[in-house]
Amino acid sequence: MSSVSLRRVVITGMGAISPLGVGAEALWQGLREGRSGIGPLRHPDSERLKLKIAAQVPASFDPAAGIDERTLPLLDRTSEFALHAAREAIAQSGIDFSQPALGLRTAVVVGTGVGGETTQDEQSRRLYAENAQRTHPLTIVRLMTNASASQISIAYGLRGPTFAVASACASANHAIIQAAQMIRYGMADAAVTGGTEACLTYGAMRAWEAMRVLSDDTCRPFSANRRGLVLGEGAAIFVLESLEHAQARGATILAELAGSGMTADATDIVMPSAEGSSAAMSQALADAGLAPQDVDYINAHGTGTQANDATETKAIRLAFGAHADRLAVSSTKSMHGHALGASGALELVAVIGALRDGVVPPTANLDKADPACDLDYVPNTARAMPVRAALSNSFAFGGLNAVLALKRAP
Repeated sequence: MSSVSLRRVVITGMGAISPLGVGAEALWQGLREGRSGIGPLRHPDSERLKLKIAAQVPASFDPAAGIDERTLPLLDRTSEFALHAAREAIAQSGIDFSQPALGLRTAVVVGTGVGGETTQDEQSRRLYAENAQRTHPLTIVRLMTNASASQISIAYGLRGPTFAVASACASANHAIIQAAQMIRYGMADAAVTGGTEACLTYGAMRAWEAMRVLSDDTCRPFSANRRGLVLGEGAAIFVLESLEHAQARGATILAELAGSGMTADATDIVMPSAEGSSAAMSQALADAGLAPQDVDYINAHGTGTQANDATETKAIRLAFGAHADRLAVSSTKSMHGHALGASGALELVAVIGALRDGVVPPTANLDKADPACDLDYVPNTARAMPVRAALSNSFAFGGLNAVLALKRAP
C-alpha cells in the first residue's frame, strides 16, 4: 500500500526507569554524559554466582510511589517498572484519557523478553527449595507476559487493542512497531507502548552464565577487547499519536516515528546474520521515505559480544554503502546494559534525545580499535551535531530483527 494513504505517527511522551535513574531525562542526561549504570551486582545469591556485575535500577527506586496499594500485590517487578514509566510518559504528553471515546481508540502494546521472571523465580524457589505445598495465589496474574500491558490498560481506562509482544531482545521495538502500525492504518488514534524487563533473578542469571556471553568487567561494544554483554533491567514507555491528533490538541511533539523494518534471519538460533539485519535497516529506510544519506545517527544493537558487533558493522555497511563512513553510530548498552526486551525502548529515549538536542550519546569504554568494527562509534564522549534522522536497531536471539526510523519533530 502506498505510504500516501497512511497517517503519520509522532511521539508526544516518554518515561523511563533505568540503571541511570528514575525518569527519561535521568536516562538521557546520564547517556549524554557518558555515565555508566553498570556496577557490582546487588542480589541475595550473589555469592553463588560467577556473574558479579549488572546494570540495575538504583536501590533507591520506590515501586510503591504513586501506585495504589490495592494494585501493588498484583505486580511483578516488570509491571512496577512499566507502570512508573507509563505514568511519566502520559503526564509529559498531556493527553487526556478521561474521554471515553479516546480510551476506546488507544492501544497498549508492551514488549518483554521474559515477563514476570521475578515472580517465576520466587515461586519456583518456594516449590523446589523450600518444599512449599502451594504458590502465592496471585502468581499467574503477576508472571503472565501480558501483565504489564493489562495493568497500564486498567490504570488509565484504555480499551483499545491491548497485548504483549515477546521476541527476546527485539521485543520493545516489535511492540512499538505494532502500536505505530495501528495508528498508521487507522485502527487507533493513540498508543501507549514500549518495553519492560526485570530479568536479574538467580535462575535467569545462572542460565546466562551457562551461555558464556557475559562480560566480567564492563560492556565494551565495538572495542577489540570486548568481553561480552552486561545484563540490565528497566523500562521505557511512550505515547504515540497520529500527527493530526497531536496537532489538534496542541501537543508538544518529541519526534516522528517515520518507519520501521522487520525481518527474520532464518539461519541460526543465536548467530546473527548481516544480511537479515541489513534487510531490516533497508526496509526501515524505505518505509520512512529516507535515502541512506538522510540518516545521521544509528543507535546500534551493540551488545559487546564478538559476534554481534562485527556482524552489525557489516550489516550497516551493506545497508548504507559509502554513507556508512559518514554515520555516527553508538551503543548505549555500554552504559545502561542489555535489558533484553526493554533495550529497544531505553535506546529510543537516546534517539529522541539526539534528534531533539543535537547530541549523539557515546559508546562508552571503547578504547581499542577492532579492524572488524571500522565505523565511527562516537567513542567515550558525546558529540554535538545536527541529527535529522536516525535508526534504532534491535536484533534478537532467534534471528529476529526490528529497526525503527525516526525524524526530527515536524
